[in-house]
Amino acid sequence: MAAQALTTGDQGLPYVVFETSIGAFSVELYGRHAPRTCKNFRELARTGYYDGTTFHRVIRGFMAQGGDPTGTGRGGESIYGGKFADEITRELKHVGAGVLAMANSGPNTNGSQFFLTLAPAPWLDGKHAIFGRVASGMGTVRKLGMVPIDANDRPTTTVTVRRAYPAATPKLPDPAVAGPPGAPMLTAGAA
Repeated sequence: MAAQALTTGDQGLPYVVFETSIGAFSVELYGRHAPRTCKNFRELARTGYYDGTTFHRVIRGFMAQGGDPTGTGRGGESIYGGKFADEITRELKHVGAGVLAMANSGPNTNGSQFFLTLAPAPWLDGKHAIFGRVASGMGTVRKLGMVPIDANDRPTTTVTVRRAYPAATPKLPDPAVAGPPGAPMLTAGAA
């Protein structure tokens, strides 16, 4: 994916909102600890890269993974043109539900895929770059963690990202203006 220029003001927005087929949630980005990872995630959201993707892997009581445009768990690339280096710090740990981290296939293989923890996962500390946490909508994340799955941890009920976008606050869209299932969600006041 060729990176497009950020619009004025988007570069430092501290949240990304995800509107999904089962509800919305927002994540706070830890730009001080993982600036390149946050920039990658924010820019992918801003350009619509995550729109239409699914959460392709859910392990109950552990994590939910998304961000792969192929839906296979093997796809996706960063704004940097392929993979990029880990930004791992001892200050951030997988301490509980709602931690946002990069999914990878080994050291320095970050692309577009990410996961949200559903419980503490200390065995991942030092192996995955943590770059944020759920700021609002944890009920949606809990719902995501309970979707039916098959023997390979693939959801049998598709959970789709309708829209992901950078935001100045963790405020979620008003469900009353979300529209019918499958329709794009609109924020309050949108035409």
